[in-house]
Amino acid sequence: MSKVQGYSLFTDFDIDLFKAGKHFRLYEKLGAHPIEVDGVSGVYFAVWAPSARSVSVVGDFNYWIQGEHQLNVRWDSSGIWEGFIPGVQKGITYKYKIQSDNGGIITEKADPFAFYCEKPPLTASVIWDLDYQWKDTNWMKTRKEHNALDKPYSVYEVHLGSWKRHGSENRFLTYLEFADELVAYVKETGFTHVEFMPVMEYPYDPSWGYQLVGYFAPTSRFGTPQEFMVLVDKLHQAGIGVILDWVPSHFPDDAHGLGFFDGSNLFEHPDRRKGYHPDWKSLVFNYGRNEVRSFLISNALFWLQHYHIDGLRVDAVASMLYLDYSRKDGEWEPNEFGGRENLDTISFLKDFNEAVYANYEGVQTIAEESTSFPMVSRPTFAGGLGFGMKWMMGWMHDTLQYFKKDPIHRKYHQNDLTFSMTYAFSENFMLPLSHDEVVYGKNSIAGRMPGDEWQKFANLRLLYGYMFTHPGTKLLFMGAEFGQSGEWNFEQSLDWHLLQYPSHEGVRKLIAGLNDLYKSQPALYEKQFSPEGFEWINYSDHHNAVMAYIRKGNNSKEDVIVVCNFTPVVRQNYRIGLPRKGKLVEIFNSDAEVFGGSGVANSGKLTIESSPYDGRDYSIELDLAPLALMVFRIS
Repeated sequence: MSKVQGYSLFTDFDIDLFKAGKHFRLYEKLGAHPIEVDGVSGVYFAVWAPSARSVSVVGDFNYWIQGEHQLNVRWDSSGIWEGFIPGVQKGITYKYKIQSDNGGIITEKADPFAFYCEKPPLTASVIWDLDYQWKDTNWMKTRKEHNALDKPYSVYEVHLGSWKRHGSENRFLTYLEFADELVAYVKETGFTHVEFMPVMEYPYDPSWGYQLVGYFAPTSRFGTPQEFMVLVDKLHQAGIGVILDWVPSHFPDDAHGLGFFDGSNLFEHPDRRKGYHPDWKSLVFNYGRNEVRSFLISNALFWLQHYHIDGLRVDAVASMLYLDYSRKDGEWEPNEFGGRENLDTISFLKDFNEAVYANYEGVQTIAEESTSFPMVSRPTFAGGLGFGMKWMMGWMHDTLQYFKKDPIHRKYHQNDLTFSMTYAFSENFMLPLSHDEVVYGKNSIAGRMPGDEWQKFANLRLLYGYMFTHPGTKLLFMGAEFGQSGEWNFEQSLDWHLLQYPSHEGVRKLIAGLNDLYKSQPALYEKQFSPEGFEWINYSDHHNAVMAYIRKGNNSKEDVIVVCNFTPVVRQNYRIGLPRKGKLVEIFNSDAEVFGGSGVANSGKLTIESSPYDGRDYSIELDLAPLALMVFRIS
């Protein structure tokens, strides 16, 4: 086999962009690319290692011998080593053997830009291509309509390793099996989007995928890159959007990963106060280094480009934004203005969001940000970070605290629910009941509900009904949609056997019904981020633990009336004020028998009376089902 030949995919302009932190297509240049040079097939390799004394490609093709195929360093001080190796083919495993200028340290690293990796615990990169014939043209043409902020956005959060496993050997499903089983299930249950917990290659299963080594490679645990494309493709063909968890906040220090890559702090910040995460024992990217910014933003755009991804949920944004996050006094240094904000991170996140929205129409970025940092989901031109949405962690915390309480005590805590409306429109909020809420002794969502078995499930149905009629988009972690009894265990399948029991199947039917309601009633989504989309009828009936409100869309004739009874008492002839005359029709009831409820309902068309109540000229008397949410339309 021939030695490395001088060859480059880089232009001077590429190098200028890379150094400036503005090269957002680095995956087309760095990494391993099968090409043909002067009629000879082989692979072009390029890796960024500015502190290296030498870089060799080692792999199956040269028996992993260092020095057999040394790359050439570019003359332009970019720190990029490159070369073309004839005869190397797709499917061959390889790494970079790097000797550092820093004391001659030798490291053996996986390719940061590899498109495919060996199946863990093996750690080599695999030469691969991204060839695939997509069949989702109709979805891509209309994606903007599905993903708009004034459209239904109901997300099913999935951990691929534990959604379902097969056989007594507890085997993972493959991407192709997910393309059949998961797609059918999500379509039946009515979610508009699926969010995958990180699919990028990761070495350690207990990290759930949140400590990455292969940022450009879908994990080989479930199949090849093309097989993951099939899964995305099939979801799109079923009219379901795909969101990926993206982790630019930290990475592990595994020997083959990004840490100390070329014998120096290349990707991580050299100051340990900024470059090490004390909670996760991981390394933190140097957001102020332009080449690192190019790497991260290129990675975000890579998934949108080559995998047709419709949105990125950015993990652990709060840990990125604050210099003192999980640090005691003396363990962090203020910024140049004396504040605790990480100015490099703020600048990076703005660049990231601007690049995403400028290059891909109809996608969304979503921030998991747990503090009151201002304007996370506001445009960068207005001073915001530029995200499309932000997780509403306060709503999640307060709502779960309320629902844990025995109904007899709820009259003293109604403020836990009503408080969210004081800030609900300060951001474009997504309401999350995520994986973080069903681990580490927190219990499952169903397991938090008080009372006997009937009351537990009634409370659960009420919780979900309240969630789906509250302003904002929705996210529900897998298993919660059928009332998973125990905490989530990433090492085994969800408890699918529970669906044989009517109470659990009733919850699943309820979620399907709520998704249908959400998608069919414009008042629930057209103004979901605007104060014009919500109006209280009565939030002060603490004694009866009842709330009533109106959800509004663009057409007032399509407004919906929502009434919640947070106690197990049937309240007959309960009067609420209404905005106009007409007939009131019940269109949804979480106490319906088909969902496992008692069947207390308001049947037929009820005549609205010209009787003032709740500060309105009109009113009506209703029968309120126990521990239930009821939705009405005026006709």
